[in-house]
Amino acid sequence: MNDKTNTIFGIYPIKEALSSQVVFDKVYIQKGIESDKIESLIKELEKAKVTINIVPFEKLNRLTKGNHQGIVALTSPVAFHSLESVVEKALESDKTPLFLVLDQITDVRNFGAILRTAECTGVDAVIIQKSGGAPVSGDTVKTSAGAIFKIPICKVDHIKDAIFYLQGSGITTVAATEHTSNEIYAVDLIKPLAIIMGSEGKGVSKSVLTLVDEKASLPLLGEINSLNVSVACGAFLYEVTRQRRQ
Repeated sequence: MNDKTNTIFGIYPIKEALSSQVVFDKVYIQKGIESDKIESLIKELEKAKVTINIVPFEKLNRLTKGNHQGIVALTSPVAFHSLESVVEKALESDKTPLFLVLDQITDVRNFGAILRTAECTGVDAVIIQKSGGAPVSGDTVKTSAGAIFKIPICKVDHIKDAIFYLQGSGITTVAATEHTSNEIYAVDLIKPLAIIMGSEGKGVSKSVLTLVDEKASLPLLGEINSLNVSVACGAFLYEVTRQRRQ
């Protein structure tokens, strides 16, 4: 996971990067560490709305071989957009809005592949949660074939809040899940839409499934009961494309 080109470690380098308006993806801080300097830096990071993760010492050692002083930051190759701005822009355009919500996608290769497909299918923005998901890193850039620079990415505190906001803006939310007999081909995808894809292991979380307007599945005709999430996402998005081009 570690991409040396987007890793900064140590108190002063991270403090300097923060003052230089570097875009942070995540900051990892050693669990239980006691340091006035780190406490002060945490306040600055929180003020800048940077995602902070408290992790074991071993996690930091896996991120870098250097003297990290209990803090490691991953920077982002792109700036993030606000959910409000991308929704407003999409609603004002002549095109029917299409959003993609990723509920805890953790594999950077899946994330990059999904971004690539999203750009190819005209998705207006990809919405991710600040904590728990795959990092926006150099590996994401490579796997997305550069699509990460062409499609807005929004980071939100909670996926559920994003769903409420989308619904309040007239966007129908459809969750991809095998726990329904309603196949995607029977769902009206022509209207303003947000597709929700879940994590590799657990799928869309139960708390999110209770909120969405519709649930949809893909037919599975073999013995394996699930698809890779990036493949499933591609099938969903191209069904949207098919319906809208008829």
